[in-house]
Amino acid sequence: MPDHRPIPPRPALPTDARGMIGNMRTTALVSLRGSIDFMCFPRIDSPAIFAGLLEPSRGGAFSIEPKFETANVKQMYLPDTNVLLTRFMTPEGVCELMDFMPVPEDGSAADAPPPNCVIRVVRVVHWRMAFRMHCEPRFYYARGSHTAHIDKDGAVEFHAAANAGLEGSMQLRLNSTLPLALDDGAARAEFELRDGESAGFAFGDAEGLREKSFDCETALTDTIRYWRSWSAQSTYRGRYREVVMRSALTLKLLSSSEHGAIVAAPTFGLAEALDGSRRWDYRFTWIRDAAFSVYALLRLGYTGEARHFMTWIAGRSRHCDSDGSLSVMYTVDGKEPPEESEIAALANGESAGVPLIGNAARNQTQLDVYGALLDAIYLYNKYGAAISHDGWRDVTRTVDYVIGHWREPDHGIWEFRNGLRPLLHSRLMCWVTVDRALRLAEKRSLPAPLKRWFDTRDAIHADIHENFWNEERNAFVQTPDSQRLDASALMMPLVRFIGPTDPRWLGTLDAIGSELKVDPLIFRYTRGATLDGLPGIEGGFSVCSFWYAEALARAGRVDEGRLVFEKMLAYANHVGLFSEEVATSGEALGNFPQALTHLALISAAYQLDRNLDKVHVPWT
Repeated sequence: MPDHRPIPPRPALPTDARGMIGNMRTTALVSLRGSIDFMCFPRIDSPAIFAGLLEPSRGGAFSIEPKFETANVKQMYLPDTNVLLTRFMTPEGVCELMDFMPVPEDGSAADAPPPNCVIRVVRVVHWRMAFRMHCEPRFYYARGSHTAHIDKDGAVEFHAAANAGLEGSMQLRLNSTLPLALDDGAARAEFELRDGESAGFAFGDAEGLREKSFDCETALTDTIRYWRSWSAQSTYRGRYREVVMRSALTLKLLSSSEHGAIVAAPTFGLAEALDGSRRWDYRFTWIRDAAFSVYALLRLGYTGEARHFMTWIAGRSRHCDSDGSLSVMYTVDGKEPPEESEIAALANGESAGVPLIGNAARNQTQLDVYGALLDAIYLYNKYGAAISHDGWRDVTRTVDYVIGHWREPDHGIWEFRNGLRPLLHSRLMCWVTVDRALRLAEKRSLPAPLKRWFDTRDAIHADIHENFWNEERNAFVQTPDSQRLDASALMMPLVRFIGPTDPRWLGTLDAIGSELKVDPLIFRYTRGATLDGLPGIEGGFSVCSFWYAEALARAGRVDEGRLVFEKMLAYANHVGLFSEEVATSGEALGNFPQALTHLALISAAYQLDRNLDKVHVPWT
């Protein structure tokens, strides 16, 4: 007989003990315990309605758990989809929990698109099992109140209170194939299923879910068909297909079907340091991710997604300031992110920091974003569509801004919060800005002040070699007259600034491997208490490890690069997702999963394939 004893308190799961589902509007994280404990709604950068991952007692969650004390649990994605399957196995029975968000079968805005919701289907595949279901949303980052009632159809509707701080009202609905009950604003159900029996739950936008015709099993079939059709469009046939496609599917979940933007991560407030500090909000789109995103999407054959993203980027360039300057980051619809603020309601007393929403880096100067923008435009011009007249006018305005400001200090790619400084990576990407503009002008015979641009590109090139080269260290360093290394220097051969076997570059590569590597982890920069002015000791930065693997491969050290790459694959979680950082003790740190990491994985995999297959790709 099933065990009906209460489940005793259990220790918190690691951050990455979760899979992600989504519908290109929002996402949700599903834990190995069958709990959706992180979800923002109705959009990925909207306020959280479930944040139990951050604060289990107040954050809210939607759990479906078998009633037992211990079980073997396995979680996987259905092949070539973003449909997540969690299996619970005990001597008394085996059940499967299927989690997904429905999408239009063709991926477009159909006449009757599916509602914005999560669907959960639980099925017993052997013997029988008893379950508990508990759905308790916490509106507006657990700072708002709500009411709940059961309607005439037996569904539970949750209504955010007027003082919840939301724009307008929010109504959520939980449909179920089983009877539901209410308990202090939460929906509950206890039920037992036998071999072959199933139960379905749909939670999300109340208006969409009020349609009686909506069916969980049909939605599951349609969603599987959509994802497998999307995956089949990939042109990648390399040796790393499984991890590359999981990265592609992850990036697709982090993209906006309406706007085309790709957010850095679906989460906020997950600590980058083991002491619980550094809890930033990454639910925004950084311009610097543009080059990696466009490169990855085009290389995988997803020209439609690349075009959609480029349309978003073009909009940011078109609406930049009159002097040609851009913001560091934007919301998915291209607006300014909110001011940074603490969410005390989601603070966990066991951690040092308080989760933050918004991002103060929105006000920083980061000159490298212009290089990312121009590299994206150049790549799309090469592999997608030719730049338009209006687009070229916007490019020239941006290049003029960079020419006037490239010598200035900034906060850089790592978004230092203790002042501005002249930074190698920012200088490098200013060079990329002018270089890619020159290449575009020459290839498309576009009007441009070529002499001025050539002179500036040469001046930046000389400045980097004269002021950022440290003879004593035999390496390029983070700032002039310093001894400090910076892993962002790994971009130098990747953006074609320097030859991958140039002696100066090989010296830098060796220095990074000697000082910043705890194999295969690469730290962002030479560590020190005063460098970034922030508390806590961060882990290895996952994207830097993939940059390092690619740089090794480009330098002809293919076996070394391959080993670093494949060691890093071991730091993916059980379903192939990567966190922002990894502690030397192996814990996932930072927001999860991280788009930039998956983008760099795709790039490194392509380079390793080329080297191992002995394919030469000329730079044009």
